[in-house]
Amino acid sequence: MNSTTFESVKDVIADTLGIADRARIAEASTPLFGNIPELDSFAVLSLASALESRFGFQIDDDDFTGEIFETVGSLAAFVDRHRTH
Repeated sequence: MNSTTFESVKDVIADTLGIADRARIAEASTPLFGNIPELDSFAVLSLASALESRFGFQIDDDDFTGEIFETVGSLAAFVDRHRTH
């Protein structure tokens, strides 16, 4: 996973979910869904939209799985595989 992508994904997560304490999402192994109270089912859609906008790709419905949102690292790795810029 690209460290620049990882840092950018953390920024998008923090900005979209309103997380002021970025230490809460500092590690690639940090669990997201079920661990970050701000990340509910509605916030997942907002986060997905923000990631699409920031990185210039569309998340296919078939790709939209819980595994993507398992950890900060899994989300960053997904973005890394799909980003266009």
